[in-house]
Amino acid sequence: MRRLAFWTRAAEAAVLAIAVCFSLGATDASSRFDNLGHRMMCACGCNQLLGECNHVSCPSSGPMRTELTDAIAGGKGDQQILDSFAAKYGATVLAAPTTKGFDLVAWIAPFAVLAAATLGVFLLVRRWSVSRTATGPALDASILDPAERERREQIRHDTGGDGGF
Repeated sequence: MRRLAFWTRAAEAAVLAIAVCFSLGATDASSRFDNLGHRMMCACGCNQLLGECNHVSCPSSGPMRTELTDAIAGGKGDQQILDSFAAKYGATVLAAPTTKGFDLVAWIAPFAVLAAATLGVFLLVRRWSVSRTATGPALDASILDPAERERREQIRHDTGGDGGF
């Protein structure tokens, strides 16, 4: 019983130590700068993240980084900083669309298109398989005129069989 209590306490201490280690850097200004810098795009049009924009003589990345550093030093929250950058530079400064309003479509649309395409392929394959089994030679003989029957027989003869695989 004492061993179990010891190992339980040791596991709790290990979990607490891991949680403390991960949370130490969470409030650090440089980690916040890196985090926010990778959640915004550079406004110069280079299509790079603000934290990664490195092209020579970029007119936007320097002032934007300075503004970001000042906002972090001023004690603004992450969402406040993102909102202020979006208000100043437009919504395109955000690397990912928000999950509110019409921007939610950007998150839902890819999955909806994938689901619709999967359903469409399923229905198309099902239709092909049903039409393949339903339009066999026995059914066609009574429906088709003699010229069409002769043309189909010529196709079967030329392709070497019944058209199967």
